[in-house]
Amino acid sequence: MADGFEPRTLPGAADRTPSPRADVCVVGSGPAGALVAARLAAHGHAVVVLEAGPRFDPADRVRQMEAHLRPGAPEGVWGMGGARDAYASMGPRHYPLNAARVKGVGGSSLHWHGMVMRLHERDFEMRSRYGVGADWPLDYADLRPYYADAERELGVAGAADNPYAPPREEPFPMPAFPPSHSDAVFAEACERLGLDMHSVPNARNSEPYDGRAACQGYGTCRPVCPSGAKYTAESHVDRAEAAGARVLDRVPVQRLETDDGGDAVTAAVYATPDGETHRQAAREFVLAAGGVETPRLLLLSRSEAHPDGLANASGLVGRYFHEHVFAGVGGRIDRATRQNHVGFNTSECHQFYDDESPVEGVKLEFLNYAGPSPVVDAVHGDEWGDDLLATLRDAYGTHLAVGALVEQVPRREHRVELDASRTDDRGNPVPAVHWGVDDRTRRAVERANEVQRAVLDELGADVEWTVGPESAGPAYHHMGTARMGTDPASSVVDARLRAHDCPNLWVVGSAPFPTGGAMNPTLTIAALALRAADHLDATL
Repeated sequence: MADGFEPRTLPGAADRTPSPRADVCVVGSGPAGALVAARLAAHGHAVVVLEAGPRFDPADRVRQMEAHLRPGAPEGVWGMGGARDAYASMGPRHYPLNAARVKGVGGSSLHWHGMVMRLHERDFEMRSRYGVGADWPLDYADLRPYYADAERELGVAGAADNPYAPPREEPFPMPAFPPSHSDAVFAEACERLGLDMHSVPNARNSEPYDGRAACQGYGTCRPVCPSGAKYTAESHVDRAEAAGARVLDRVPVQRLETDDGGDAVTAAVYATPDGETHRQAAREFVLAAGGVETPRLLLLSRSEAHPDGLANASGLVGRYFHEHVFAGVGGRIDRATRQNHVGFNTSECHQFYDDESPVEGVKLEFLNYAGPSPVVDAVHGDEWGDDLLATLRDAYGTHLAVGALVEQVPRREHRVELDASRTDDRGNPVPAVHWGVDDRTRRAVERANEVQRAVLDELGADVEWTVGPESAGPAYHHMGTARMGTDPASSVVDARLRAHDCPNLWVVGSAPFPTGGAMNPTLTIAALALRAADHLDATL
């Protein structure tokens, strides 16, 4: 890499041979797979987890942070890229897939922002309420107790101060982070404009919790949290192993095999670093490989019984890929803002989320990391002493920005498929992402920009940049490629996340989302995973 940095990984288990007995084989060790594995192992089931990437050394997080900040730093500090992670982007908008995913024990939770909100009640009923998208085969009431369970498992800091949030049953596990200095600046304008600000639920510790320290304020939450205060799925991998589960790293699954009739999955075929191939048999299989690799693996698992791919009798595996679109406006004001002193949001506004004009939800975010970072500017510049101090005083501390996540109604033509013209390091076709921003989403982005500019105008800010609608890009929340539903002809899995075509195959993560709202998806991923674990436990 550019500065000589290479992520150090733990050696991993020398024995990567299959377990002779497994009740459950889980493919993927991100939050969904790790939660399922930990819950089932704690209930006495024999669990094997197969992870494509390595196990990173938690003791290396400070070194990763330093590498990220140094001049000439690599684009990522998690070893992504190369033939292993090759992909194609074929839609109207380029989709930079590797910009926001990690292959490794813990998955993309290793470098996520850590914001965790519940979907609103309307998100489960988009077709019934507005005539767009699809209804979920469950509602908020079905998921409500699992949301609370997920908040406890991840460790969420929050407050019941959001007048637009769906009903809850108990307080958050930890108190919310206090509003930042720039939040207080925004609050003045929002009060005058009649906009409601409230706290942001975060899966990072505002106080010591679950063996992890409180946030130390490094401000590099993405790509790496040096203190361990932010949740990663590594904690549930550790719990799973403590309860007897086996976790194999660097064993990318090549395909899932079924019996002769194609009625049940019999084995996960995986490769090892030494080039060998093994078959892990199990009674039940859980696919938790993310919204892109999940459909890819199902499509790679085609057979005589499943000529179009496993669990794909509906033809919808990979279809209805959808995202959250980021919109933003930023600028400078003639007063201190203290941006970049924390690397995550502490205030938001959900006031426009349930507004039906347009239907797409909008979640406003008051960014705590607007403008240049003094540390990055200092280490990347050529100035020293008084000259550097003068530059920093002029450039730092006066920037503001308002971001937004904008809902995207799923469209059939947005999809993940196989690109046979290009292969990965194992000779498999790479995933090809077809994605774009349609007119409905553009209008919602325009509306978000209008509100964002109104806030900055109210503060007398000089607007320096705008993201949207033509420049709006993805928030890297891969959803919808194995959608859930009651009708096997129009969905891939049922409400329990069990595949219609193979009753011993379960799909967890964001791939089953019929719609995605405008809320960060990880808490819903976790809640659905815990619910699926309960159904799996009853099945076993």
